[in-house]
Amino acid sequence: MALRLLAALIALGLLHWQPRLAHWRNDGGFRRWVAQLGDTNGAGRVVLALLLPLVLCALATWLLRHSPLADLLQLLFALAVLLFCFGPHAFEADLEAILAAPDDASREAAAQALGEGDEHVPWRAVELGEATVYAALRRRFGVLFWFFLFGPAGALLYRLARTLGRDDTLPLDAEARGTARQLTNALDWVPAQLMVFTLALVGHWDAVIGAWNRWHQQALPNSWLNEGPGFLGATARADIQVDIEGGEGYAEERSDALLELHRLRSALLRALLAWLSVVALIVIGGWLR
Repeated sequence: MALRLLAALIALGLLHWQPRLAHWRNDGGFRRWVAQLGDTNGAGRVVLALLLPLVLCALATWLLRHSPLADLLQLLFALAVLLFCFGPHAFEADLEAILAAPDDASREAAAQALGEGDEHVPWRAVELGEATVYAALRRRFGVLFWFFLFGPAGALLYRLARTLGRDDTLPLDAEARGTARQLTNALDWVPAQLMVFTLALVGHWDAVIGAWNRWHQQALPNSWLNEGPGFLGATARADIQVDIEGGEGYAEERSDALLELHRLRSALLRALLAWLSVVALIVIGGWLR
Protein backbone atom coordinates (compact mmCIF):
# COMPACT_ATOMS: atom_id res chain seq x y z
CA MET A 1 0.00 0.00 0.00
CA ALA A 2 2.90 2.37 0.75
CA LEU A 3 4.26 1.84 -2.77
CA ARG A 4 0.83 2.57 -4.26
CA LEU A 5 0.48 5.75 -2.21
CA LEU A 6 3.91 6.92 -3.35
CA ALA A 7 3.07 6.16 -6.99
CA ALA A 8 -0.22 8.07 -6.71
CA LEU A 9 1.49 11.10 -5.16
CA ILE A 10 4.18 11.14 -7.84
CA ALA A 11 1.62 10.72 -10.65
CA LEU A 12 -0.55 13.55 -9.34
CA GLY A 13 2.51 15.76 -8.92
CA LEU A 14 3.75 15.01 -12.44
CA LEU A 15 0.35 15.79 -13.95
CA HIS A 16 0.21 19.07 -12.05
CA TRP A 17 3.69 19.98 -13.27
CA GLN A 18 3.33 18.60 -16.81
CA PRO A 19 -0.36 18.03 -17.76
CA ARG A 20 0.60 16.83 -21.24
CA LEU A 21 1.68 13.54 -19.69
CA ALA A 22 -1.99 12.57 -19.59
CA HIS A 23 -2.15 12.96 -23.39
CA TRP A 24 0.73 10.54 -23.94
CA ARG A 25 -1.48 7.49 -23.89
CA ASN A 26 -1.76 5.14 -26.79
CA ASP A 27 -4.56 2.58 -26.57
CA GLY A 28 -4.10 1.50 -30.19
CA GLY A 29 -3.03 -2.00 -29.11
CA PHE A 30 -6.18 -2.44 -27.04
CA ARG A 31 -8.35 -1.19 -29.91
CA ARG A 32 -6.74 -3.64 -32.32
CA TRP A 33 -7.30 -6.46 -29.83
CA VAL A 34 -11.00 -5.53 -29.50
CA ALA A 35 -11.32 -5.43 -33.30
CA GLN A 36 -9.82 -8.93 -33.59
CA LEU A 37 -12.60 -10.27 -31.37
CA GLY A 38 -15.18 -9.66 -34.08
CA ASP A 39 -16.20 -13.35 -34.07
CA THR A 40 -17.47 -13.05 -30.51
CA ASN A 41 -20.26 -10.92 -29.09
CA GLY A 42 -22.07 -10.03 -25.90
CA ALA A 43 -20.59 -10.52 -22.44
CA GLY A 44 -18.03 -13.02 -23.78
CA ARG A 45 -16.48 -10.35 -25.96
CA VAL A 46 -16.18 -7.96 -23.00
CA VAL A 47 -14.56 -10.64 -20.85
CA LEU A 48 -12.04 -11.58 -23.55
CA ALA A 49 -11.27 -7.93 -24.34
CA LEU A 50 -10.43 -7.19 -20.71
CA LEU A 51 -8.86 -10.51 -19.77
CA LEU A 52 -5.70 -10.32 -21.92
CA PRO A 53 -4.48 -6.85 -20.83
CA LEU A 54 -5.32 -7.59 -17.19
CA VAL A 55 -3.44 -10.90 -17.27
CA LEU A 56 -0.44 -9.19 -18.88
CA CYS A 57 -0.56 -6.44 -16.26
CA ALA A 58 -0.77 -8.95 -13.41
CA LEU A 59 2.06 -11.00 -14.92
CA ALA A 60 4.27 -7.91 -15.25
CA THR A 61 3.55 -6.98 -11.63
CA TRP A 62 4.47 -10.51 -10.48
CA LEU A 63 7.70 -10.57 -12.50
CA LEU A 64 8.76 -7.16 -11.21
CA ARG A 65 8.05 -8.24 -7.63
CA HIS A 66 10.58 -11.08 -8.02
CA SER A 67 13.26 -9.11 -9.89
CA PRO A 68 16.29 -7.16 -8.65
CA LEU A 69 15.39 -3.61 -7.60
CA ALA A 70 11.83 -4.88 -7.19
CA ASP A 71 10.48 -1.86 -5.31
CA LEU A 72 11.86 0.66 -7.80
CA LEU A 73 10.65 -1.26 -10.84
CA GLN A 74 7.20 -1.81 -9.31
CA LEU A 75 6.99 1.90 -8.55
CA LEU A 76 7.89 2.86 -12.11
CA PHE A 77 5.41 0.36 -13.57
CA ALA A 78 2.61 1.54 -11.27
CA LEU A 79 3.42 5.14 -12.18
CA ALA A 80 3.23 4.39 -15.92
CA VAL A 81 -0.13 2.61 -15.53
CA LEU A 82 -1.54 5.46 -13.43
CA LEU A 83 -0.50 8.12 -15.93
CA PHE A 84 -2.21 6.10 -18.66
CA CYS A 85 -5.37 5.64 -16.61
CA PHE A 86 -5.63 9.30 -15.55
CA GLY A 87 -5.98 10.28 -19.24
CA PRO A 88 -6.92 11.07 -21.90
CA HIS A 89 -6.83 14.61 -20.45
CA ALA A 90 -5.39 15.91 -17.20
CA PHE A 91 -8.39 16.80 -15.03
CA GLU A 92 -6.74 19.79 -13.35
CA ALA A 93 -5.44 21.09 -16.67
CA ASP A 94 -8.96 21.05 -18.12
CA LEU A 95 -10.22 23.08 -15.16
CA GLU A 96 -7.34 25.53 -15.55
CA ALA A 97 -8.13 25.93 -19.25
CA ILE A 98 -11.72 26.86 -18.40
CA LEU A 99 -10.68 29.33 -15.71
CA ALA A 100 -8.07 30.93 -17.97
CA ALA A 101 -10.42 31.43 -20.93
CA PRO A 102 -11.06 35.13 -21.70
CA ASP A 103 -14.88 35.08 -22.06
CA ASP A 104 -17.95 32.93 -21.44
CA ALA A 105 -18.05 31.56 -24.98
CA SER A 106 -14.43 30.39 -24.72
CA ARG A 107 -15.08 28.97 -21.27
CA GLU A 108 -18.06 26.99 -22.50
CA ALA A 109 -15.98 25.63 -25.38
CA ALA A 110 -13.23 24.61 -22.94
CA ALA A 111 -15.80 23.03 -20.60
CA GLN A 112 -16.67 20.43 -23.25
CA ALA A 113 -13.47 18.60 -22.28
CA LEU A 114 -15.22 17.68 -19.01
CA GLY A 115 -18.00 15.82 -20.81
CA GLU A 116 -17.97 12.29 -22.16
CA GLY A 117 -18.70 11.40 -25.76
CA ASP A 118 -21.23 13.76 -27.36
CA GLU A 119 -22.38 15.14 -24.01
CA HIS A 120 -22.77 18.94 -24.10
CA VAL A 121 -21.80 20.93 -21.00
CA PRO A 122 -23.72 24.25 -20.80
CA TRP A 123 -22.09 27.29 -19.25
CA ARG A 124 -24.40 27.31 -16.22
CA ALA A 125 -23.33 26.78 -12.64
CA VAL A 126 -25.41 23.68 -11.86
CA GLU A 127 -24.72 21.80 -15.12
CA LEU A 128 -21.04 22.75 -15.07
CA GLY A 129 -20.68 21.58 -11.48
CA GLU A 130 -22.33 18.27 -12.25
CA ALA A 131 -20.05 17.67 -15.26
CA THR A 132 -17.00 18.59 -13.15
CA VAL A 133 -17.86 16.09 -10.43
CA TYR A 134 -18.44 13.29 -12.93
CA ALA A 135 -15.15 14.12 -14.69
CA ALA A 136 -13.39 13.96 -11.31
CA LEU A 137 -14.90 10.51 -10.71
CA ARG A 138 -13.89 9.19 -14.14
CA ARG A 139 -10.41 10.66 -14.32
CA ARG A 140 -9.26 10.76 -10.71
CA PHE A 141 -11.25 9.24 -7.87
CA GLY A 142 -12.43 6.09 -9.67
CA VAL A 143 -8.93 5.34 -10.92
CA LEU A 144 -7.40 5.95 -7.49
CA PHE A 145 -9.97 3.82 -5.67
CA TRP A 146 -9.36 0.72 -7.77
CA PHE A 147 -5.62 1.38 -7.86
CA PHE A 148 -5.40 1.49 -4.07
CA LEU A 149 -7.56 -1.63 -3.81
CA PHE A 150 -5.97 -3.86 -6.47
CA GLY A 151 -2.87 -2.02 -7.71
CA PRO A 152 -2.11 -1.37 -11.40
CA ALA A 153 -4.51 -4.12 -12.54
CA GLY A 154 -7.39 -2.43 -10.71
CA ALA A 155 -6.71 0.96 -12.30
CA LEU A 156 -6.33 -0.65 -15.73
CA LEU A 157 -9.59 -2.57 -15.34
CA TYR A 158 -11.42 0.67 -14.53
CA ARG A 159 -9.93 2.58 -17.48
CA LEU A 160 -10.38 -0.16 -20.10
CA ALA A 161 -13.92 -1.01 -18.96
CA ARG A 162 -14.85 2.66 -19.32
CA THR A 163 -13.28 2.74 -22.79
CA LEU A 164 -15.34 -0.28 -23.82
CA GLY A 165 -18.55 1.06 -22.38
CA ARG A 166 -18.35 4.71 -23.38
CA ASP A 167 -16.25 4.96 -26.53
CA ASP A 168 -18.66 4.64 -29.46
CA THR A 169 -15.80 4.42 -31.96
CA LEU A 170 -14.97 0.87 -30.81
CA PRO A 171 -16.52 -1.87 -33.01
CA LEU A 172 -18.80 -3.51 -30.43
CA ASP A 173 -22.20 -5.12 -30.82
CA ALA A 174 -25.07 -3.67 -28.82
CA GLU A 175 -25.10 -6.47 -26.24
CA ALA A 176 -21.36 -6.18 -25.59
CA ARG A 177 -21.56 -2.39 -25.25
CA GLY A 178 -24.48 -2.70 -22.85
CA THR A 179 -22.57 -5.23 -20.74
CA ALA A 180 -19.49 -2.99 -20.72
CA ARG A 181 -21.58 -0.01 -19.61
CA GLN A 182 -23.10 -2.02 -16.79
CA LEU A 183 -19.61 -3.07 -15.71
CA THR A 184 -18.45 0.56 -15.85
CA ASN A 185 -21.41 1.68 -13.74
CA ALA A 186 -20.73 -1.11 -11.25
CA LEU A 187 -17.09 -0.04 -10.96
CA ASP A 188 -18.24 3.57 -10.44
CA TRP A 189 -20.70 2.77 -7.65
CA VAL A 190 -18.39 2.48 -4.61
CA PRO A 191 -16.03 5.39 -5.44
CA ALA A 192 -19.06 7.56 -6.29
CA GLN A 193 -20.59 6.77 -2.89
CA LEU A 194 -17.32 7.64 -1.17
CA MET A 195 -17.12 10.88 -3.17
CA VAL A 196 -20.60 11.86 -1.96
CA PHE A 197 -19.67 11.50 1.70
CA THR A 198 -16.28 13.16 1.21
CA LEU A 199 -17.88 16.14 -0.57
CA ALA A 200 -20.49 16.31 2.20
CA LEU A 201 -17.69 16.56 4.76
CA VAL A 202 -15.91 19.37 2.92
CA GLY A 203 -19.08 21.13 1.66
CA HIS A 204 -22.73 21.44 2.68
CA TRP A 205 -23.46 18.29 4.67
CA ASP A 206 -27.24 18.64 5.02
CA ALA A 207 -27.84 19.50 1.35
CA VAL A 208 -25.56 16.76 0.01
CA ILE A 209 -26.80 13.96 2.25
CA GLY A 210 -30.40 15.09 1.80
CA ALA A 211 -30.07 14.91 -1.99
CA TRP A 212 -28.36 11.51 -1.70
CA ASN A 213 -31.24 10.17 0.42
CA ARG A 214 -33.90 11.57 -1.91
CA TRP A 215 -32.24 10.05 -4.97
CA HIS A 216 -32.12 6.59 -3.39
CA GLN A 217 -35.74 6.86 -2.24
CA GLN A 218 -37.00 7.85 -5.70
CA ALA A 219 -34.74 5.76 -7.94
CA LEU A 220 -35.78 2.33 -9.16
CA PRO A 221 -33.87 -0.60 -7.62
CA ASN A 222 -30.52 -1.09 -9.36
CA SER A 223 -31.23 1.78 -11.78
CA TRP A 224 -27.64 2.92 -11.25
CA LEU A 225 -26.44 -0.27 -12.96
CA ASN A 226 -27.96 0.83 -16.29
CA GLU A 227 -27.92 4.61 -15.93
CA GLY A 228 -24.83 5.26 -13.83
CA PRO A 229 -24.42 6.76 -10.34
CA GLY A 230 -27.01 9.52 -10.71
CA PHE A 231 -26.86 10.17 -6.98
CA LEU A 232 -23.46 11.82 -7.46
CA GLY A 233 -24.85 14.35 -9.94
CA ALA A 234 -27.87 14.95 -7.69
CA THR A 235 -25.66 15.76 -4.71
CA ALA A 236 -23.45 18.05 -6.81
CA ARG A 237 -26.52 19.98 -7.98
CA ALA A 238 -27.84 20.26 -4.43
CA ASP A 239 -24.49 21.52 -3.15
CA ILE A 240 -24.36 24.26 -5.79
CA GLN A 241 -28.01 25.25 -5.37
CA VAL A 242 -27.47 25.78 -1.63
CA ASP A 243 -24.64 28.14 -2.51
CA ILE A 244 -26.90 30.07 -4.92
CA GLU A 245 -29.86 30.25 -2.55
CA GLY A 246 -27.58 31.39 0.26
CA GLY A 247 -26.49 34.45 -1.67
CA GLU A 248 -28.53 36.86 0.54
CA GLY A 249 -29.66 38.97 -2.36
CA TYR A 250 -26.59 38.31 -4.46
CA ALA A 251 -27.94 35.29 -6.32
CA GLU A 252 -26.68 36.54 -9.67
CA GLU A 253 -23.14 36.71 -8.37
CA ARG A 254 -23.33 33.45 -6.43
CA SER A 255 -24.78 31.60 -9.40
CA ASP A 256 -21.90 32.69 -11.61
CA ALA A 257 -20.48 29.51 -13.18
CA LEU A 258 -16.89 30.73 -12.89
CA LEU A 259 -17.17 31.38 -9.15
CA GLU A 260 -18.82 28.02 -8.58
CA LEU A 261 -16.08 26.27 -10.57
CA HIS A 262 -13.45 27.89 -8.34
CA ARG A 263 -15.32 26.72 -5.24
CA LEU A 264 -15.88 23.21 -6.56
CA ARG A 265 -12.26 22.81 -7.60
CA SER A 266 -11.24 23.68 -4.06
CA ALA A 267 -13.77 21.20 -2.63
CA LEU A 268 -12.53 18.40 -4.90
CA LEU A 269 -8.94 19.14 -3.90
CA ARG A 270 -9.90 18.86 -0.23
CA ALA A 271 -11.73 15.61 -1.01
CA LEU A 272 -8.61 14.26 -2.74
CA LEU A 273 -6.45 15.21 0.25
CA ALA A 274 -8.93 13.44 2.53
CA TRP A 275 -8.67 10.24 0.46
CA LEU A 276 -4.88 10.37 0.42
CA SER A 277 -4.82 11.06 4.17
CA VAL A 278 -6.93 7.98 4.87
CA VAL A 279 -4.59 5.82 2.77
CA ALA A 280 -1.59 7.37 4.55
CA LEU A 281 -3.13 6.49 7.94
CA ILE A 282 -3.63 2.90 6.76
CA VAL A 283 0.02 2.76 5.70
CA ILE A 284 1.22 4.22 9.00
CA GLY A 285 -1.03 1.82 10.91
CA GLY A 286 0.54 -1.09 9.07
CA TRP A 287 4.03 0.14 9.98
CA LEU A 288 3.11 0.53 13.66
CA ARG A 289 1.76 -3.00 14.02
